[in-house]
Amino acid sequence: MFFSFIFVSLQPKYKTSFNHCDPMITITKIFHYEMAHALHCYDGACANIHGHSYRLEVTVTGPVITDAMNPKCGMVIDFGDLKQIVQNAVLNQFDHALVLNSAMVVEPHGRVALQEQFGNIIFVDYQPTNENLLLDFAQRIQSALPADVTLVCLRMYETNVSFAEWTPTP
Repeated sequence: MFFSFIFVSLQPKYKTSFNHCDPMITITKIFHYEMAHALHCYDGACANIHGHSYRLEVTVTGPVITDAMNPKCGMVIDFGDLKQIVQNAVLNQFDHALVLNSAMVVEPHGRVALQEQFGNIIFVDYQPTNENLLLDFAQRIQSALPADVTLVCLRMYETNVSFAEWTPTP
């Protein structure tokens, strides 16, 4: 019996830096979390405290790391690093939290009573709609990304069939 082997080098000749003409790669990581909220002065059932199982898709872009000595060579950002950024910037605070517009509770005693009753409550200075949460999350995530990695899209599903999407202003 005759065997033939072909060896292919897995060590491409990487450049050490990119210029503005080099390609950018876009990657997405998906997160799931639980959160409750209520919409202040809303004219429907969402004025009541209710919760959702959210799906957050975080899409970033950047140049592929080309330094062959870098353990992250061939990546825009390590998916594990992106997971840690989103975990620290958003999920550690918002997962299993109740998010309320601070205008809902005028007196400080009301906030204390709510926190004693429900525990993890986040008071925000905006209506905690899917759209406004995305604006908040975008700022939190972008500020934690490495300088050469850019947030290009956040898509957050509030239900299986309803989502909002954030993209940067041109």
